Amino acid sequence: MKISYNWLKQFIQTEKTPQEISLILTNIGLEVESLEKVQPIVGGLEGLVIGHVVECEQHPNADRLRVTKVNVGTGELLQIVCGAPNVGVNQKVVVATVGTTVFPNEGEPFKINKSKIRGEVSEGMICAEDEIGLGASHAGIMILPEDTEIGIAARSYFKMEDDFVFEIGLTPNRADAASHLGVARDLAAYLRTSYQMPDVAAFKTLNENLSIAVEVEDSEACPRYSSVTIAGVTVKSSPDWLKDKLKVIGIRPINNIVDVTNYVLHELGLPLHAFDADKIKGKQVIVKKVAEGTPFVTLDDVERKLSADDLMICNAEEPMCIAGVFGGKTSGISEQTTNVFLESAYFNSVSVRKTSKRHNLKTDASFRYERGADPEITLYALKRAALLIREVAGGEISSSISDVYPVKSNPFDVEVSYANIVKLIGQDIPAAEIKAIILALGIDVAAETAEGLSLKVPAYKVDVTRECDVTEEVLRIYGYNNIHIPTKVNASLAFTAKPNKENVQNLIADMLTANGFLEIWCNSLTRSAYSKNPDEAVQILNPLSSDLNVMRQSLLQPALESVAYNQNRRNSDLKLYEFGKTYHLINEQYIERPRLLVLISGAKQSEQWNHITTPSTFYNLKAAVDAVISRLGLSNFQSEEIKDENFAYGLKYFRGAQTLVSFGAATAGDRKQAGVDAAVFYADFDWALLLDAVRKNKIVNKDVPKYPAVRRDLSMLVDEQVTFGDLESIAFKTEKKLLKEVQIFDVYQGDKLPLGKKSYALNFTLQDEEQTLTDKQIDAIMQKIIANLAQSAKAEIRK
Repeated sequence: MKISYNWLKQFIQTEKTPQEISLILTNIGLEVESLEKVQPIVGGLEGLVIGHVVECEQHPNADRLRVTKVNVGTGELLQIVCGAPNVGVNQKVVVATVGTTVFPNEGEPFKINKSKIRGEVSEGMICAEDEIGLGASHAGIMILPEDTEIGIAARSYFKMEDDFVFEIGLTPNRADAASHLGVARDLAAYLRTSYQMPDVAAFKTLNENLSIAVEVEDSEACPRYSSVTIAGVTVKSSPDWLKDKLKVIGIRPINNIVDVTNYVLHELGLPLHAFDADKIKGKQVIVKKVAEGTPFVTLDDVERKLSADDLMICNAEEPMCIAGVFGGKTSGISEQTTNVFLESAYFNSVSVRKTSKRHNLKTDASFRYERGADPEITLYALKRAALLIREVAGGEISSSISDVYPVKSNPFDVEVSYANIVKLIGQDIPAAEIKAIILALGIDVAAETAEGLSLKVPAYKVDVTRECDVTEEVLRIYGYNNIHIPTKVNASLAFTAKPNKENVQNLIADMLTANGFLEIWCNSLTRSAYSKNPDEAVQILNPLSSDLNVMRQSLLQPALESVAYNQNRRNSDLKLYEFGKTYHLINEQYIERPRLLVLISGAKQSEQWNHITTPSTFYNLKAAVDAVISRLGLSNFQSEEIKDENFAYGLKYFRGAQTLVSFGAATAGDRKQAGVDAAVFYADFDWALLLDAVRKNKIVNKDVPKYPAVRRDLSMLVDEQVTFGDLESIAFKTEKKLLKEVQIFDVYQGDKLPLGKKSYALNFTLQDEEQTLTDKQIDAIMQKIIANLAQSAKAEIRK
């Protein structure tokens, strides 16, 4: 939001510099993001002076040029060659002296130098209005009135005043400050001074020649609707003062009527709308909702299909404007307009917000209505705009004010305690100071006791409805920087259930980061096309866009978008992880599930001179999964192959009916949806289940074994469908006490083996913690393992 320093000073008299006001506004909660010096026209007429043409002779070497002598108040006459057809003796003109930079309407700026033109010296330039940005005419030089003082600066003569613009990062709760008036109110409260409202006492209805009936059918969406008519206006370009005010804050002038409504919007914070009164069919305005699908062409020449929930400003036959959002193409002000119907209304913020989002229309009006406008200022704003229209466009006020206001908005009743305010702020502030700040903010005191106040908070302060809100207002004006930091800080010890969730999460995050993984945070909002179970999708009632209309059911799809983003920028070797939640609607209950996603794509290692780059595989992901499980100290789980729609292939680790983690290759369909070409491997951990398992896990400390471990290797042929997990399970069931580990060190499938067979080479680690194993014991155990492998897995031991 842009606020003009000069405009602000029309409300409040202060000698504070723009820089000082910038600091004050930031300290009271209106953060100034930038402060910029601006000029109504480029260059600000710097270096231009008023001169008097004393002599004017024909140029001896050019028919279309004149040689003039100009007095610019320095005591010496300047010789200037001029080609304007209207230059003559005794004229008062605008002169650009040597060294001045001129900024024309078209073309690049140029510097005035002393030069010779067709053999005659020229020491400046007599200016046309388009050459210095004051107008569009290039028919000749500017000729000023005879009584114009010689030698004065042109910027002084044309009352050209520099301005400063504050760019304020307005927070959504500060709707009351979305105008110059709102900012002036806060500034006046801080400076403990008053602010001056524009005078509307001159407003007067001259006749009733242009009365238009108003009916509000939906008073919930439109609690207040005020209007008046102005007849006999002339639509034209706005005067310079009005155009300059709008240009400074980045508003493009359109015509005098529309410019007035924009001016009042940014001055008072209430959006207005002007209709061509002659285009209002039936001389009747009806505020209502229309049928679903009704076509309506807006000012941007786009036909939109209206919703049955859109509030519309209609005439007797058709809609004219989307209330509080955007005007219609056919009912607005044009050059042919002579009669104006002026609207000043208060619309429901929720209704405007939904309509604005529905049609993807963001306007200055919707910005303010969505956050909450002031219902009590509609009449004042209407009078202010009507008087300005009469000033800049002529005409006369030709109807009484219509004000449909069935249920009056009352101030918010808030009870505050001095003790509670001091407790919440954390500093002892005198009661008199608290009361003074509250009064300075425009909040009325209905009753007072030694302990506190009964307040009437004005309706424009839409976010001040509780004691804590009043406390925040007091603190803003008192000054955050004035709150002392105590030298002694007290703290209490709190009991935390074990394991500490944050500590465990940080433990795993540190481990993954140390192994080259990068943490990502993806948006919990995503597109409905990603939902694998549409019936469980948590829909967003007012989505920001069609790509953010549901809560995510999986961490995978948003992560795949991150993969695509990186791969499109030639960063294809990725190792990522994310702690997050998924969201589900099950049996009419909303459920959040904590998850951990680990993802690998691209090469195992970045390209180096001393090794060959190889792509990541499922087994690289499995190593990361096993590392997480091991770091959490979990064991006694089973594994099996996954066969579902979420993975092209993969495994899961589970205990009974509870799946700890599922991991494998992302499906081609999921990758295509996100625009990912390369293979992606990912693991989906049930983080809540893992934390519960950690909580139940018992840590057992053991001495380092005194007796050596023994390793024996076996090579065997098995059927293709037999997995290493099957063989490992058989071995541990055979020998539960002395068998410590089973590992695979070779797998072979090829032409040299019988059809449907594959070769496994396994090593078995045996150890007794109480004595050294003998060869006889080892052989007995291995024979039992071989027998059971042959019986249960039909393994053929290769010798």
